[in-house]
Amino acid sequence: MSSNLKIRFAEPSDSAVLFELIQGLAEYEKLSDAVTGNAQALKEHLFGEPKYIEAILVESAGQAVGFALFFHNYSTFLTKPGIYLEDLFVLPEFRRQGIGKALLAKLAQIAVERDCGRLEWSVLDWNVSAQAFYRSMGADILDDWRICRVTEETIKKLAAKG
Repeated sequence: MSSNLKIRFAEPSDSAVLFELIQGLAEYEKLSDAVTGNAQALKEHLFGEPKYIEAILVESAGQAVGFALFFHNYSTFLTKPGIYLEDLFVLPEFRRQGIGKALLAKLAQIAVERDCGRLEWSVLDWNVSAQAFYRSMGADILDDWRICRVTEETIKKLAAKG
């Protein structure tokens, strides 16, 4: 990673630019229509009480060029906390400069500092370049696990069954 790049934890004043990067990620994944949130909600979840998520930013000459957004999960088998990486994104013009590696390394440092047993994330099945990158960083891609998801309307229906 170039010496003019800086990795730091996001601050409340970063919420708008972080949300712009999230929109850039959605565009890259061809999921722009799935973005229904906003920078204010993101700010509340990053810095409010309770604090649901954390984020680190990469800056080049003071401009945010990438981010990683994460939160803690828990392994009952390990009886240890873990970190779940929700999103990692680098602007296209800043790729292939070691920024993604630096973000993952920073997350690994945070996981070590917090005595986490796992650092996990998901990758889209069509994103073979990301899969290759993650494997090169030492990640295993678990083919025998599937993501289960229940979204807002179905959550309400499920809640009503109780």
